Amino acid sequence: MASSSSSVAAPCRRFLCPLAATATASRALLSSSRTPPPTRRRLLLSTTAATIAAAMAASSQRDVSAASSCKAKEGYSYFPGQEPTLRGDADFLLECMDEAGVDGALVVQPINHMFDHSLVSSVLKKYPSKFIGCCLANPADDGSGIKQLEHLIVQEKYRAVRFNPSLWPSGQKMTNEVGRSLFAKAGELGAPVGIMVMKGIGLYIQEIEELCRDYPETTIILDHMAFCKPPTNNEEEKAFSSFLSLSRFPQVYVKYSALFRISREAYPYEDTAQLLSRVISNYGANRIMWGSDFPFVVPECGYKGAKDAVSHVTGKISVWPSDLEWILGKTVSQLFQGAWVAP
Repeated sequence: MASSSSSVAAPCRRFLCPLAATATASRALLSSSRTPPPTRRRLLLSTTAATIAAAMAASSQRDVSAASSCKAKEGYSYFPGQEPTLRGDADFLLECMDEAGVDGALVVQPINHMFDHSLVSSVLKKYPSKFIGCCLANPADDGSGIKQLEHLIVQEKYRAVRFNPSLWPSGQKMTNEVGRSLFAKAGELGAPVGIMVMKGIGLYIQEIEELCRDYPETTIILDHMAFCKPPTNNEEEKAFSSFLSLSRFPQVYVKYSALFRISREAYPYEDTAQLLSRVISNYGANRIMWGSDFPFVVPECGYKGAKDAVSHVTGKISVWPSDLEWILGKTVSQLFQGAWVAP
């Protein structure tokens, strides 16, 4: 994304849209009849290509131990099998953000480039007032990912890291020695850990609880509402309840993002209203942030449509204007202080 060409389309799969998570400032303030709309700019988080506000859609479950590379345009390498199918370059994201009134985003390292962060790093340097970065944790057995994580955060100025449990070596858990070291290092460096449980929260709840108990100083962002859809049976209700129970750990945050992934209905995804209501009741709005899941959201409802859906859904459950402020940016702006300097 160092240039304005479409050659960076692939990597932006996880740019900002909300997470992680992820933070952006909105020029279009959502108003309510109960109170006057705020006059200051509001930060909005969106996930692009990866979850919380930038590129966060790491959907691959491939083993990375035998990685080789195939060349992309401008010298950036795509991971085998991860060539992009959607446009997701920085310029396109900026166009979408401008249309939606979003001033900044958290960009998540896209799975297209696996652990080669050079493309996203170039974008962060080119647009320092628009994007902050979320790197991708490398859980390789040799522990090399720990040093890489420290380099990306300290030297390259990434502000968060994503844990994708599907990238752990076969049979390994996020609570193995390497996972614990990565998690502890993130906490030591003040970088929130976005966890993307594409296979469902039930498979990973024990690991997440263990990490929360053992490393309370490390902040967690649960991407895409932990992939919980409106429960239709006891098993799904149990999984959603386990997700809600994580609210007992004050360091856990939630990304209300990629609504098209967690809804059972068409746009504007009204059935997520009750999910959000329960999450607000348990976590509080000050631990919830919106994310778009750009660029995957574009063919679903559009980037702007994703943001507009939030005000539609929250209108169904009478969310207070102050709570909406938290969800649409105040949460993420406090989590990533000093980012997205407004012009």
